[in-house]
Amino acid sequence: MHADEAQPPLPPENRLAMPTQSLSTWTAADRAAARARAASGSPWLARLFVFGGALALTIYGAREMYFVVSVSRTTPLQYVLLALFVVNFSWIALAFTSGVLGFARSIVPRRAVPREDGPLATRTAIVMPVYNELTARTFAAVEAIRDSVEATGHGEAFDYFILSDSTNPDAWLAEERAFHALRERIGPHARLYYRHREKNHHRKAGNIADFVTRWGGAYEQMLVLDADSLMTGECILGLMRAMEADPKAGIIQTLPMLVNRNTLLARLQQFAGRMAGPVIATGLDAWSGRSGNYWGHNAIIRTRAFADHCGLPDLKGKPPFGGHVLSHDFVEAALIRRGGWSVYMLPHLAGSYEESPPSLIDLAVRDRRWCQGNLQHSRIIGARGLKLATRQHFATGIMAYLASPFWLMQLVVGIALVLQTTYIRPEYFSGDFDLFPAWPRFDPERALWLFALTMGILLAPKLFGLLLMIFDGKTRRASGGAIRLVFSFLIEILLSALLAPIQMLVQSGSVFQILIGRDTGWNPQRRDDGSIPLGDIVRRHRWHTALGVVAGVSAFMIATSLFLWMSPTILGLVLAIPLSWLSGSLAAGLALKRLGLLVTPEESSPPPIVTEANVLQTRNAERGFDDQDALLVLHGDPELRACHEAMLPHRSHRHRGEFDPDRVMAEAKIIDAVTIEEAVAWLKPKERMVVLNDRALLSLAMRLPAEVAAAA
Repeated sequence: MHADEAQPPLPPENRLAMPTQSLSTWTAADRAAARARAASGSPWLARLFVFGGALALTIYGAREMYFVVSVSRTTPLQYVLLALFVVNFSWIALAFTSGVLGFARSIVPRRAVPREDGPLATRTAIVMPVYNELTARTFAAVEAIRDSVEATGHGEAFDYFILSDSTNPDAWLAEERAFHALRERIGPHARLYYRHREKNHHRKAGNIADFVTRWGGAYEQMLVLDADSLMTGECILGLMRAMEADPKAGIIQTLPMLVNRNTLLARLQQFAGRMAGPVIATGLDAWSGRSGNYWGHNAIIRTRAFADHCGLPDLKGKPPFGGHVLSHDFVEAALIRRGGWSVYMLPHLAGSYEESPPSLIDLAVRDRRWCQGNLQHSRIIGARGLKLATRQHFATGIMAYLASPFWLMQLVVGIALVLQTTYIRPEYFSGDFDLFPAWPRFDPERALWLFALTMGILLAPKLFGLLLMIFDGKTRRASGGAIRLVFSFLIEILLSALLAPIQMLVQSGSVFQILIGRDTGWNPQRRDDGSIPLGDIVRRHRWHTALGVVAGVSAFMIATSLFLWMSPTILGLVLAIPLSWLSGSLAAGLALKRLGLLVTPEESSPPPIVTEANVLQTRNAERGFDDQDALLVLHGDPELRACHEAMLPHRSHRHRGEFDPDRVMAEAKIIDAVTIEEAVAWLKPKERMVVLNDRALLSLAMRLPAEVAAAA
């Protein structure tokens, strides 16, 4: 820790004001200021193609569906089915036309971006927010990113901040130890800083806002990472060059590729993302233009523009729809764009990576938080002054989760119609004196054609991506060749189809929970390749399995044709438990890898930064920082304790008569304890956090003897 003598844990503050923005007011003066700084031009032709094409497809699909259900007089239940079909079909039609545009843009040769080697004119802070993460992983990533940036020869233009919101005392101290160790390895000019917030107010958005308001004035840009992010120096340099060349750019986003995971689900997502991701991202960038979106990480941001326009307000009411903004990134992109700054993507800038959840349950946990955040945007989509494309991004995010309950309702209505035709006798002599009964009938041939059309539109972006991979010789060879690519494509389609009904029910349940007011909270993600205990899988999916069995038996009793039509959904639900277990299986993922299936270029030939991060992670893990008790470590290392106390902010004195219950209990337990081990055993996690944040309490705890000393 002697290297810390050359530079403090944090640089001098250089503050920026970050006023809270209003969602209900946008004055003429605001509008004029935004118009003055905005770049000209709009991709109206691309938008006409995407939205006009989606509308035309939806009208055609609605017409065909109407003919399917209107063979005879149409019943109210058939009209409900028609309405649900139109909503769902319009959603996939929009994704299809955007994918077509992305495919067309991808096959057109791109202009070579001129390479610049001159010095950078501005400074950038690379910031990594962390929340109860394993330090072996996060600090390996920071070190690998820093090494890659230094290799470009422009390292002096970058500073690095680890911004901790950790609420686990052991994770907090592990971060401090890893920070000091990395500082010592790099040397006295590391330009590496660490800050821990006592209260994680407003979560990640508040974490970034705290950095901007305290140190943002020193940096023209900040590059925001996630705890699982990796970015090469060339990619970061490309973003910086783009930002310096475009004075009207507010946020420039990359397309991160999924890497580094080996479970079946992770490799499935890696392959699907590598296959369809560039097509989807290119199409999205083409029609969004300068009103693009921001995904919260692996992007560069103009710091002052962010400070001026991205102070997030609290929404009225309680969570899940009120309180602080959960999915802050969409809103920050909307507000900075409202202020006239451009937000766009560089989908073909290579060298941006992230990791995926290792199992279906881990994916569902993350999805639950994203679901709440996106549905909360229904309170923001109507904010004054937002661009139309921005509102479309909000609508897309909302529909991404409402689609599941809509598909579920369409399935239920379809079953009800079949049930009606099978078991309910028609009323031949109704009160309207009709000559024919009100009886639901369908055109089976047209229905089959419409089903095939829907599946084609749904799968088209993946097919476009597969074709691009096959046509690109380097990518094709790195993915195992054309034959293995086709087999991988089919495996991905099959497994995704089996997992889809499980995810539909999970997302529908999430939507229902949010609508009845249940808040999700914010739990840290699992980022390792570990399996989940079978008992947890059974508890999570037992009702999915039961529903699948009931649906299968009922469908078979109603009509064999209904059973065959529903068989993919039934099979996915009946196999929910083994499928969920298989999704987190390392053995299954590695078996396919050995066969050369679901292989991506980043997997067959790992980027050097990924390889280096993995080596550094193994080395960091051997230090054991993540496995040790914070208070016991401080008790045995006075030098580390002095460093920890030096990094604590100065606390204001409490007012007389005001007591923090956690502090009172922590102090009482420490006073009552005979040894430090006994105190550690008695203290609850929140009380231990209080001790670590309080110099007086920490000193009191550190005076307790260890068990060995007490016994002597």
